Amino acid sequence: MEAYRILVVEDDREILEGIGIYLKNLGYVVFKAENGREGLSIVEKETIHLAIVDIMMPGMDGITMTMKIREKYDFPIIMLTAKSEEIDKLTGFQCGADDYVTKPFAPLELLARVNSHLRRYRKYLDVLSDKEKTEENVYMVGGLELNENTVTLSVDGNLVKVTPLEFKILALLMKNPGRVFSAEEIYEKVWNERAINTDTIMVHIRNLREKIEYNPKDPKYLKVVWGVGYKIEKQQR
Repeated sequence: MEAYRILVVEDDREILEGIGIYLKNLGYVVFKAENGREGLSIVEKETIHLAIVDIMMPGMDGITMTMKIREKYDFPIIMLTAKSEEIDKLTGFQCGADDYVTKPFAPLELLARVNSHLRRYRKYLDVLSDKEKTEENVYMVGGLELNENTVTLSVDGNLVKVTPLEFKILALLMKNPGRVFSAEEIYEKVWNERAINTDTIMVHIRNLREKIEYNPKDPKYLKVVWGVGYKIEKQQR
């Protein structure tokens, strides 16, 4: 992964520059802002992996900025403040902050918190990525769910056993709900050869209907378009 990108929002320039130097020395890409509005502008334009945000700032304070960030983004936010009362910590956490560091602070303590939150955020992103990869090969139409990763088909939550060819035919149709495929198209795409005799398609379609339809004679999903071919009917949400 490329270097983590950290946003530091602090109206005290000395503190702002100091934090920036420490972070850059550890290889992070640093973005700096002196108030909440500037910080939000950077968040909208750049990919940010973690933000360090001062609470007390002119223009827009850190609490307001954090609340606005949480409307769209999930990256960790560490809040800085000169106050140490429990009510300030509670307010920070309630508005969406992940951690809280009281000024004056030891730079090594802040860096340790940054590293800890980024490790957790990396795991969170990895889980999301794995989930997205898994969901890429899952197709749902109404109560039908076809999973190419596990090569399984379920109807209304119940697993249904189908043959490999039936699975491939249904996968083709479910990936293109509403589109009509001729028997020749289905044969050529599933068997990967020129269609000569397509009678077998009709047999597989009939078998699929018996397995996925509540009433095969009045199908909800697998429809025949007479004289044209077959389709999986789109379902209303």
